[in-house]
Amino acid sequence: MKTGRWNLVAAAVILSVSAMAAPQMCLAQNNGADIRQPMLLPVDSAPLVIVTKSGSRMFSVEVADDAAKRSAGLMHRQSMPDDRGMLFIFEAVRPVSFWMKNTPMPLDLVFIAEDGRIVSILGGEPFSPAIISPREPARYVLELKAGTAEREGITEGDLVRHPKIVMR
Repeated sequence: MKTGRWNLVAAAVILSVSAMAAPQMCLAQNNGADIRQPMLLPVDSAPLVIVTKSGSRMFSVEVADDAAKRSAGLMHRQSMPDDRGMLFIFEAVRPVSFWMKNTPMPLDLVFIAEDGRIVSILGGEPFSPAIISPREPARYVLELKAGTAEREGITEGDLVRHPKIVMR
């Protein structure tokens, strides 16, 4: 009876250790990538255009169009060109929230409705766990370097055009 109990205890310990190690093993086998490395997506061939009151502004964008890409976003990214951004695409209009916990660059977060209209522009502070969420739901979010929206005259109500922004 003692041996049977010890076998059960040993099996439970082995299962517990295996369960704790499994996520770490999966991360380590992630194509050999260090999880602290920034995700670098290809730049989309079509420019993103924002139509402002004083003219059009063009940006090259990386497109985060699935859960894994949206989750990684610009985390761990130290810099990017002034005319670059990341466009997050969600499957439907919904309340969206972001945070900057692992993001060293300050950002402008441009929240965009399904029709391409900017509904909110909010700032993101580096390494902050604070939730960044507009009052209105959005279908798309464009992350730009902090200060870009103000410098380029981008405001709420402006229209964003890109082939991935499908207006219904």
